[in-house]
Amino acid sequence: MKPLRIALAKGRLMDEALALFARLGAPLHPEDAGSRRLVWRSADGRFEFLPLKGFDVPLYVEAGVADAGVVGSDVLDELEPDVLQPLDLGFGRCRMVVASAPDVPYPDWNGGVLPRVATKYPAIARRALARRGVQAELVRVTGSVEAAPLLGLAHWIVDLTETGRTLRDNGLVVRDVIGETSARWIVNRASHKLRLAEHRDLQRALERALATPD
Repeated sequence: MKPLRIALAKGRLMDEALALFARLGAPLHPEDAGSRRLVWRSADGRFEFLPLKGFDVPLYVEAGVADAGVVGSDVLDELEPDVLQPLDLGFGRCRMVVASAPDVPYPDWNGGVLPRVATKYPAIARRALARRGVQAELVRVTGSVEAAPLLGLAHWIVDLTETGRTLRDNGLVVRDVIGETSARWIVNRASHKLRLAEHRDLQRALERALATPD
């Protein structure tokens, strides 16, 4: 049987995901730890890991390139891919917030034009602001969202924050919390049907590992 292919979001979620698989007895092969290759194989050969940009993970899983994946619920809420989401892994918790300079009004904007909102998450931001009765112009930014107000690109931002230090360093304050995010286990629907026993066994093993203290 071929190894299960698992897409991992590079960055803050990947180290915790790999540590979780190591607890299942499937650490990375030593030479893979610093590899730049697209595919890493676990030492026991059961899994192949694809380190990808976070927004690519659900698309690879949806398309069947990867059988399963680990990605933040923020990306899933933004893209709404057609994948199964059987398990909240509980790590990588962050807040999705609206932030601005302290002297910029929110939400009762009085600037004479629609407020501009910079974000990597326009769909999430639009839905959250609409629930609050706020109309805004969404500006999609793929890089350093927190810099947008300083550069005059936006009045508010919508972004993830862990400690809030990045916001403070850029003179921004949290004005609203619009959601909580965490890492999720996602599965390709066709792969789940074809390899049902493997997927079920792996999910149960993940659940046991998460329920057992390190």
